[in-house]
Amino acid sequence: MQGLRVIQAGPLALVQDTGRFGLNHLGITQGGAADWISYRWANWLLGNDPHSAALEIVMGGNLTLEAECEVTLALVGADLDARLDDAPLAAQGTFTLAPGQRLCFRQPKGGLRTYLAFPGGLDAPKTLGSRACTAREKIGGLADDGTPLKAGDRLTWFGGESTHRTLPRGIQLPLPSTECTLPFVLGAQASHFAGRNLYQAFNQVWTVDQRADRMGIRLTGTPLQSALSGIVSEGIPLGAVQIPPDGQPIVLMNDRQTIGGYPRIGALTPSACARLAQCLPGTKVRLAPVSATQAQLLHRRQLGVWA
Repeated sequence: MQGLRVIQAGPLALVQDTGRFGLNHLGITQGGAADWISYRWANWLLGNDPHSAALEIVMGGNLTLEAECEVTLALVGADLDARLDDAPLAAQGTFTLAPGQRLCFRQPKGGLRTYLAFPGGLDAPKTLGSRACTAREKIGGLADDGTPLKAGDRLTWFGGESTHRTLPRGIQLPLPSTECTLPFVLGAQASHFAGRNLYQAFNQVWTVDQRADRMGIRLTGTPLQSALSGIVSEGIPLGAVQIPPDGQPIVLMNDRQTIGGYPRIGALTPSACARLAQCLPGTKVRLAPVSATQAQLLHRRQLGVWA
């Protein structure tokens, strides 16, 4: 038999791919891998299509998988103290499981999310063009109901033999350090924030709050105040930074609602979103303003590493 059995489920292990696009007008959000950079490198290591489904593992939580066959997998992202039959397993590379061996992810030692890629990609139902698991919409994942892995589930994959690669020297994964800098593009509603508020936005250290999930991540610090009490609800892009009445920014992530009515000061770049997705509560971050042109250039360069 070809597969991995879930012996113990962690708090949040989700099937993810690049997500669903072009469906916001139906109220269907993007979803997909929160740290899309580590996810793409995991697939790259096995020679997979870059849109192949992988497993996004958050926190670890003693997620334990047992191999039914020999298989080579790739692991890229946070250090979740992965163990292969109790022996430490380093991230950022490929490894081989033999039948009966167990792979366990314990707790974060650096970062929050890691990505486990399978030959040819994980086998899961495709809904609206994607296998991405989105809990708020109850779509995607192994059962196509938006739920994370549970004990007794079985993981299978599409491919057989894989291309075995090593990560290029010098690449930078979006893993947080003591203090993270997040490139940020000002939005049209920034003019409704006083100059003092804009100064505070970019010249203070923000703290990642406990109130953080795949929908949004709250930052805490000196409150920001807008002259707008609210706006007509409008579409929300990835990384949009809303300022609710309490003045504490909320960065909207992959599973965000498709429209919202809080004023927005701007948005993080896609690479900044990937880095923020790896930040544990309590991490210190700074917002660094860049122009839209600079952000586009940086994003093209990031995508170019896989070309």
